[in-house]
Amino acid sequence: MSGHSKWANIKHKKGAADARRGKIFTKLIKEITVAARMGGGDAGANPRLRQAIIAAKAENMPKDNIDRAIKKGTGELEGVNYEESVYEGYGPGGAAILVESLTDNKNRAVSEIRHIFSKHGGNMGENGCVSWMFQKKGYLVVEKRVIAEEALMEAALEAGAEDVREDGDNFEVITTPEDFEAVKEAIDAANIATTAAEVTMLPSTTTQVEGSDAERMIRLMDAMEDCDDVQQVHTNADLPDEMMEA
Repeated sequence: MSGHSKWANIKHKKGAADARRGKIFTKLIKEITVAARMGGGDAGANPRLRQAIIAAKAENMPKDNIDRAIKKGTGELEGVNYEESVYEGYGPGGAAILVESLTDNKNRAVSEIRHIFSKHGGNMGENGCVSWMFQKKGYLVVEKRVIAEEALMEAALEAGAEDVREDGDNFEVITTPEDFEAVKEAIDAANIATTAAEVTMLPSTTTQVEGSDAERMIRLMDAMEDCDDVQQVHTNADLPDEMMEA
């Protein structure tokens, strides 16, 4: 699990710059639109939409933007028809990579994703080649300096969290996707700040990647994150702490 938390935290730090470029808002609007199209515009009856709205509010997206994205999904406003796809492969050092795509041009998306894999020393594989290594989970990260472990465990476990564990300077809170909202609400109510909070794909095992392979792996993941057709990217790479900090 540690490999994921390192990437989640670096994504969070990088997020401020992404937000200024509008990348985060673009990805969130896509997710809200697709969630509304698939499950309806009522967040109370649509868990995927509810989670997308939570993520959007966490990034301070204006309510008008959220409402427009919902209406595009339900057909009340004209919008783009996005297709969902998942691509799998391996990065430098043999680490597993899972790429979630939302795109209005599937041919362009698969070509770009394949190019990113190849350019940075990875390779795209067949469906199912790495997805078995990941589980869908609610995932929250809390810095150790903001809360004592006992207080965090009390708030999280009572709300239904599966586990609270240590990882370096952080605590990780793991939940089922269904219990994510309740656990996040309990942590928020206890005034405990999180540095990451999402429903994501967590690796069941990690692959240690070091040296030049680690450098190429970070470049590959950054390139995937910056691709407009990529919604989320997950890896089981366990990268050196000093390299992630750099």
